[in-house]
Amino acid sequence: MSTPTNPVVAGFYPDPSVCRAGDDYYLACSSFEYFPGVPILRSRDLVHWTQIGNALDRPSQLRLPPGTRSSGGIYAPTLRHHDGRFWLVVTNVSAGGNQLFTATDPAGPWSEPVPLPDVAGIDPDLVWDTDGTCYCTVAGVSQMQLDPLTGDSGAPRRIWSGTPGAKAPEAPHLYRIADYWYLVIAEGGTERCHAVSIARGPSPSGPFEPCPDNPILTHRGTDHPIQNTGHADLVQAPDGSWWMVLLGVRPGGGTPGWHVIGRETFLAPVRWVDGWPVAGPLTLDLPEVGWPLHPVAPDPVRDDFSSAALHPRWVSLRRPPALAADGSGGLTLRAAGGSLDDLDVTLVGRRQQHLACQVRTLIDPGSGRGGLVVRLDEDHHYEIEVFAGTATVLARIGPLRTVVASAPVPAGFVVLGVDVTPAPPTWDPRQGPDALEFGIGSPAGTFTALATLDGRYLSTEVAGGFTGRVIGMYCVDGTVRFEWFDYAYPGQ
Repeated sequence: MSTPTNPVVAGFYPDPSVCRAGDDYYLACSSFEYFPGVPILRSRDLVHWTQIGNALDRPSQLRLPPGTRSSGGIYAPTLRHHDGRFWLVVTNVSAGGNQLFTATDPAGPWSEPVPLPDVAGIDPDLVWDTDGTCYCTVAGVSQMQLDPLTGDSGAPRRIWSGTPGAKAPEAPHLYRIADYWYLVIAEGGTERCHAVSIARGPSPSGPFEPCPDNPILTHRGTDHPIQNTGHADLVQAPDGSWWMVLLGVRPGGGTPGWHVIGRETFLAPVRWVDGWPVAGPLTLDLPEVGWPLHPVAPDPVRDDFSSAALHPRWVSLRRPPALAADGSGGLTLRAAGGSLDDLDVTLVGRRQQHLACQVRTLIDPGSGRGGLVVRLDEDHHYEIEVFAGTATVLARIGPLRTVVASAPVPAGFVVLGVDVTPAPPTWDPRQGPDALEFGIGSPAGTFTALATLDGRYLSTEVAGGFTGRVIGMYCVDGTVRFEWFDYAYPGQ
């Protein structure tokens, strides 16, 4: 059996929450300002994951008002399987606060939201006692009893504040394991000091004693290639072994290091010593798992948009995209007003999931304006767009926006592309994490580069926030047609 590698879900899939139902595992992640929200993935071995849907795929479930800026929206879900039903609790920081959803099939459809008006805070967790009492625990760390069917809740009480001196106790997850209730939290902030700590107690409400070896997993103060490790969730395999999913990042370049494709989902083994979990090691090369690998079809790298609905990997900003379907295949986007600098723009994209990738799309702008964008947020994006016979490379970095290069293109269809190349292995303290080369292609497959841009300006360390890069198609004026979109990466 070949040795798989971390991350098990690459790219912008942060804040993982996992549960098992029978022989299948299911994973949910944060989605922030993107629609649809909360990607749901399935696996048979915790290593190979396939996205089977998005829990919040209707505007009635996911309200992201026009003023929702990047890194707003949907934070940190918890996914659980209980009493024959899947339960998802999540925070919409932009509209509605904490909400609960249910489904009999995790691929959907999921229910309309059950509001939790008296559950304050982020990162809600759900757990049931043996008598059927449901508890909701939130960052802080406080807890309340909850009726998950009505949303009614009791008074909150503080149950643990985490390790003394560590900021931001958050992402609580509570489990009944053998004779104890275990409370796992993240602390230290979601940056370089991120860590996983744990406490245990005799009941869901404690009192909780901290593990003497806290934090049980962190890479702070190290030069490990995986950083910002935290926000963990535990799961037991059918063979009795225990595993931890958690988020981490892979910084690149010189100092201080930049992570560009977001916070990703990693997997670490867990063993138990004297009643406490011992995690790790968390490595890029995973130890062999103890059950057969589940065969999973690889994600298609090319989409011709021939099906009636978009694949669940495709996301838009804050609402369903403005599509002008004509039944002839391809994808026609209709401008909704605004530009890529604004909160109101028509964009359909997918997460960048590889440190090196090559993206091409075939576009006919007609009389419209649109193109191919690599986006981190409203203030940080690079794009190549076509309008009036000219292809133009543009860069937005904070308050600055500039035209980098341009070239004439013929009327009708033209190939637009970007090649993302990681920094060379020779270390330079001022070396950026990667380079993005934008250009135009030909029917023969040749590619003419127009501009190469430094990737550090599309990184979290520069822009701030919680998201990663999304690469996609956009339209800012009229209608623009895309015949296909191809995402390739080395070793596919």
